[in-house]
Amino acid sequence: MIKLKFIIHNLLFIILILLLFSGCSLPFGKKQSDTNNMNSQKKKILMVISPIDFRDKEYFEPKAIFEKTGMEVKTASIQSGIAKGADGGEAKIDLSVSEVKPEDFDAVVFIGGPGMAQIVADDSLQILARKFHDAGKITSAICVAPSILARAGLLTGKKATSFPDVKDDLIKGKAEYTGESVTVDGKIITANGPESAKEFGEKIAEALK
Repeated sequence: MIKLKFIIHNLLFIILILLLFSGCSLPFGKKQSDTNNMNSQKKKILMVISPIDFRDKEYFEPKAIFEKTGMEVKTASIQSGIAKGADGGEAKIDLSVSEVKPEDFDAVVFIGGPGMAQIVADDSLQILARKFHDAGKITSAICVAPSILARAGLLTGKKATSFPDVKDDLIKGKAEYTGESVTVDGKIITANGPESAKEFGEKIAEALK
């Protein structure tokens, strides 16, 4: 009788230990898995602006959309410091164009504005666009910035749009100019100006899902 009580006592003790172990380990394992999934799904976007007179709406509206959907945004330019928007906004430059590693990002977004119109012929911007495109990443531009993609040779045979002032650059780059507010052709996404900024940001976010 004493022996039977001893066996029952041991069995109950083992069952209790198993219950405590499973109760502690399962939620922890689930939480860890969820964290890993969230980290693996988080997208990173590089936005490229001119150091002076970038178009505020084209930068801030898509950026807000990206961040609202949980994406990480970094800003690059040809100079370090604080970039000044044409409409008074400011943006901190996280890294220079020469420091960018495309493998660290899922997409690049070139922003327009009067300042960008002055530097679309900058070789460093064209090289950056080619690197992202060659790596199979989303390569996008708005307003005058699609001129960068055209000059980089990325729009040959592609449908694209832009601010009317640089339409000829796209045509010279052998693009099929659409004149649309936003045009998506594979991993090339272009838009025609600030009024299309929201749709532009939404299309990029949708392409990254």
